[in-house]
Amino acid sequence: MCQHKPTCPSAEAADREAAVVVAAHPEQGWSRLCNGVLLFDTGEILPNGKIVAPHRLTSAAA
Repeated sequence: MCQHKPTCPSAEAADREAAVVVAAHPEQGWSRLCNGVLLFDTGEILPNGKIVAPHRLTSAAA
């Protein structure tokens, strides 16, 4: 799917959020990445339909 050089991380990669944003709608709380991931303020949906819960740093981890 990705046409960028270097190629963006796949939707299955741990660093999938580093892919290029191809559609951004911050006013609605979501973006679409070139690897097919839908990135929401409240988590992610992968191209295969898998839902990924948000992963934010807590004060204990900082």
